[in-house]
Amino acid sequence: MRMPHSKNNSSVPNKNLLILHFTVFIWGFTGILGALISVNAVQLVWYRVLIAAISLFFYFKFGKKALQISRQNFLKLFFTGGLVGGHWILFFASIKLSTVPVTLVCLSSMTLFTAILEPLFNKTRISKLEIIAGLLIITGIVLIFKFETQYTKGIIAGLLSALFASIFSIINSKQVKQIEPAVISFYELTGAFFWATLYLFFTGGFNQAMYLKPHDIGYLLLLGTICTSLAYVAGVSVMRELSAFRVALITNLEPVYGILMSFLFFGDMNKMTTGFWVGAVIILSTIFLFPVAKTQIQKRRNS
Repeated sequence: MRMPHSKNNSSVPNKNLLILHFTVFIWGFTGILGALISVNAVQLVWYRVLIAAISLFFYFKFGKKALQISRQNFLKLFFTGGLVGGHWILFFASIKLSTVPVTLVCLSSMTLFTAILEPLFNKTRISKLEIIAGLLIITGIVLIFKFETQYTKGIIAGLLSALFASIFSIINSKQVKQIEPAVISFYELTGAFFWATLYLFFTGGFNQAMYLKPHDIGYLLLLGTICTSLAYVAGVSVMRELSAFRVALITNLEPVYGILMSFLFFGDMNKMTTGFWVGAVIILSTIFLFPVAKTQIQKRRNS
């Protein structure tokens, strides 16, 4: 059963919503860093989660905070880390197979996945309004796919990345009710590092391509600390009050921030066709109109 969200329906943004918006802004910057870093997607994620896990370890070490959890919770978080790592690998693979804007808009399909999967996980009724919102966002994705056919592989990777993100977000929305967000983040990022290491080991990924160029180091440190460990803890912490769907919906603002930054860094906006922009407008309109529609429906039911 979902926790009540009476505070979140207020016209005044609460602390968790502000934190989430700031976190989504930081996530929007990860696409830029992914395009700037020279190593491939799996190797990039390996460095990213290594830096993030180490930075969180020092946070617990010097902050003298407890990391102990039960074996059952450890295994849940450790295996969830595989989904986290898979999400990021597919995310960066999508960027390298297409463009930053295409990848970020594909990630918006997380809303539909969450609208369907969250009620299944929680054994509650599926919300028609959430499904409609998800379908509108998928319509935007289809428009982008239709007009951006040269990026087929990148779009597929982006959609799979969104599916993985939806699943681990739903899992975390339950875990955060029992475990501190920073603890969840540490064990999941450690798990992501383990699974990425295992994959690289068996596929021969530990090779000369792992060598970093001088500019990669600074980008990776920024990606691993601010954009991963800090943002990941913040993203998990807001789930104590916000449902996985609400988080997924607001996360769709990531394309706005990402596309604006992509324009500033790469001029990618000039490469996008009319189909891309029509799809993007549908997606972003849905994000802004959904809370309004939900509030109006609740008012009618209560009247």
